[in-house]
Amino acid sequence: MGENKAEAFAVFGEDERQKAAAEYLRGQGYPVLSAAGVASARYALLPVPLSADRAGFETLLQKAAPGTLAFAGRVSAQAKAAAQAKGIELEDYLQREELARLNAIPTAEGCIGLILQNRRRTIWGSRMAVLGYGRCGQALAARLAALGAQVTVAARDPGQRALAQSTGLAAAPMEELDSVLPGCQVVVNTVPALLLDARRLALLEKQALVIDLASLPGGTDFEAARALEIAAIHALSLPARCAPVTAGQFVARAVLAMLKERGEGN
Repeated sequence: MGENKAEAFAVFGEDERQKAAAEYLRGQGYPVLSAAGVASARYALLPVPLSADRAGFETLLQKAAPGTLAFAGRVSAQAKAAAQAKGIELEDYLQREELARLNAIPTAEGCIGLILQNRRRTIWGSRMAVLGYGRCGQALAARLAALGAQVTVAARDPGQRALAQSTGLAAAPMEELDSVLPGCQVVVNTVPALLLDARRLALLEKQALVIDLASLPGGTDFEAARALEIAAIHALSLPARCAPVTAGQFVARAVLAMLKERGEGN
């Protein structure tokens, strides 16, 4: 394409995920600028989550030209409104189904790493419960079962329970969670609602490990877990923490797909 600044990306943030996204974009023929060069860029790539007070967002508002197309993840309503007021179109790449599915892979792998790091037993032969059977729950449960764990999925949706059963997993309605938890050595929550309160945590043995993958505030009463001496970890942003290069490439690929659908880009 050449050094056509009108088609350049300004990439905000210096973490490994953003660096990997920038490198992928370069490999696809796009000039990549720093956040300071956003005035010369047609596109801007911002990190996740994006709120109105996020570092760098003020730079976007102050320096980006009207008509700039910006991409970010988990965009707050306030951030989107502030960008719109400046004539900047702000799209949320985490709304892409393919990106959500792909991000479930490093999330599942990162969770398995945490399980291995925080226990003294193998995954093989361990009784485990996965709460919720959305994208992350599906990716994780399949991998745990492949490693030999005895996995029970708890899900509200009967279709999701049937899907779990169709792959050879045990499944139970969320209303029966009280009967699932006793005897579980590892419980992984993916549901952004309080499921593991003090009463349910008390059903677990003290050697149990709880990993909560749900977004803030999570689905676990962590204070109650400490009082019960149950190890509980709130594992947020595992793709960026455990596989930032892969996660950054996933983001860049999703953004380029969004451009293609608009009839823009290379």
